[in-house]
Amino acid sequence: DRRDRHRLKNRDGSIRGDKSVMIQAPGEPLLDPESTVVDDRDDNWGETTTVVTGTSVDSISNEDLTRISKDLEDSLPLDCRRYISPVLGAILGLISVITPLAFLALPQLLWRDTLDPCGTPCEGLYISLAFKLLILLISTWALFLRPSRATLPRFFVFRCLLLALVFLFVASYWLFYGVRVLEPQETDYRGIVGYAASLVDALLFIQYLALVLLEVRHLQPAFCLKVVRTADGVSRFYNVGHLSIQRAGVWVLDQYYRDFPVYNPALINLPKSILTKKMSSFKVYNLEEENTNNSTGQSRAMIAAAARRRDNSHNEYYYEEAEVERRIRKRRARLVVAVEEAFTHIKRHQDEEAATSSPKHPRELMDPREAAQAIFAPMARAMQKYLRATRQQSYHTMESIINYLQFCIMHNMTPKAFLERYLSPGPTLQYLDNNRGRRWTLVSEEPVTAALRQGQVFSLKRLDFALVVKVMPLPFLDLAEEFIDPKSHKFVMKLQSETSV
Repeated sequence: DRRDRHRLKNRDGSIRGDKSVMIQAPGEPLLDPESTVVDDRDDNWGETTTVVTGTSVDSISNEDLTRISKDLEDSLPLDCRRYISPVLGAILGLISVITPLAFLALPQLLWRDTLDPCGTPCEGLYISLAFKLLILLISTWALFLRPSRATLPRFFVFRCLLLALVFLFVASYWLFYGVRVLEPQETDYRGIVGYAASLVDALLFIQYLALVLLEVRHLQPAFCLKVVRTADGVSRFYNVGHLSIQRAGVWVLDQYYRDFPVYNPALINLPKSILTKKMSSFKVYNLEEENTNNSTGQSRAMIAAAARRRDNSHNEYYYEEAEVERRIRKRRARLVVAVEEAFTHIKRHQDEEAATSSPKHPRELMDPREAAQAIFAPMARAMQKYLRATRQQSYHTMESIINYLQFCIMHNMTPKAFLERYLSPGPTLQYLDNNRGRRWTLVSEEPVTAALRQGQVFSLKRLDFALVVKVMPLPFLDLAEEFIDPKSHKFVMKLQSETSV
């Protein structure tokens, strides 16, 4: 019994040693006080943090899971669904192009000796068939062989319909060819050539139908889309034609990267002095009859002070915004002056200047990279302060600024052309860090393959914000005509005694 108790104590001690964890003091802040970017997920850190209890040896929070999923999203290879439709269409198109040639070649290979001579009519059909196949190949390349720019959650209905139609046409022609030509070994070769030419004609008509359904049908505007970004309320209006919900979502994202300003979460929050200000109200209950006048006066004073603090919050916000704007204008002026002075020290070297330069004091020649690094030093501090004041420091690194400065120097651009990128923030497309697209989630109560109609609402979501799209139909316009007789353009001057005329 004594040995068992000793073993149990040792085992309990080892377990207690495994459960030791590091706990942060409650007084230490979780966020850097100097940080300017505040993520929405950080506000709910207390609700998402997992506490280590029992024999747990590791912990992870929902915020960490979100960050890991975001990193995996950028590192995962492209979805295989992106290539299913192009590969299937390419195989079916190749079969449909080879089929007319196979119709002509099989009789020549299998029963050539028994074929009736065709002569000049077949040669004309050969030329017609060759040019039709050439037109079919060129139009197919122009219409279908284009890189896919988006991965849709569902198949494109019209494209699937066209693929099914091509498959039915080719299968029907092969079935009729096998029954009427291969099995009885038809000897009328001119009829076989005409049969192959009719298949090429049918494929050309199907391609014309594809052009109408895929490219022409949605060109006429029919709906107006109101797109609102949920994080900061930036909105745009777009006119579109008859599209499905998923194709309208792709079209909206194309316009979003071009028209919407970049999403900057640091510009959404109120100033820190307003956020940290605690607004409180008081309720005073008089439980005793003694000192009634003193307690009533103190309570009224406290309530009045709280009301004044609550009423003056908008004034504080106004003066805070004015101070921020003044600081931005000041740092902007410093940046403009610094860039102008830096650009005055650089000049493109011309061949004529080599002869006029003094041999005793030769000029040092630099490539664009060295010149950009040389003139970046005097403007670096002003650029850094301005980017911090406008909360753009996360979008512009020192290397990117030097590369853009090198680009401006190579193309002999002015200081204003260089500053345009930083003084007026560009669209979202300008700040993409790679060529791969971003992953969006289409949320819709109706099937994404359904066509747009009045009152539909769908959203395109990301991890940090969403785009809410509302569909409104364009009004029907009733335009009437009114004829004005040219003889009616005659006027009479009325004279009155009060006038000076």
